[in-house]
Amino acid sequence: MNKRTEIGISETNRADVALELSKILADEFVLYTKTRNAHWNVEGPDFYSIHKFFESQYEQLDEVMDDVAERIRAIGHYAPATLKMYLQLTHLSEESREENDSAGYIKELLSDHQTVIIHLRENINKFATEYHDLGTSDFITGLMERHEKMAWMLRVHLK
Repeated sequence: MNKRTEIGISETNRADVALELSKILADEFVLYTKTRNAHWNVEGPDFYSIHKFFESQYEQLDEVMDDVAERIRAIGHYAPATLKMYLQLTHLSEESREENDSAGYIKELLSDHQTVIIHLRENINKFATEYHDLGTSDFITGLMERHEKMAWMLRVHLK
């Protein structure tokens, strides 16, 4: 029985794609954690509605994380799954807040979503042309669109 991953993408390219997807997974995990933090710790007169809003956002990010990890597995690699690895791979930073107001959390999370969107957009063509992986290119296009919608939902709270 052949246990090798034979999907029409070279082993080297699959390893490079897996590394880039691992960075995306790390970004998703850090953003998920920051959104959970906002959900748990937001204060102010809009507490209940924002608390529920952040809950819907972290639930979406939980699904995204699972999808990214499963994509890594589908191309024949293991997904990173430790906090240490995520902090080494992420493009985002952990922030500590002095105030727990909704506007502050929303601005911070919006900035992170925009960082993720830009990083995803920069890699769409790279996955397709350099790594010959149209599946992952399409996959991250979908992720980018999900983050664009989540960013929009955050942005409208700041109007």
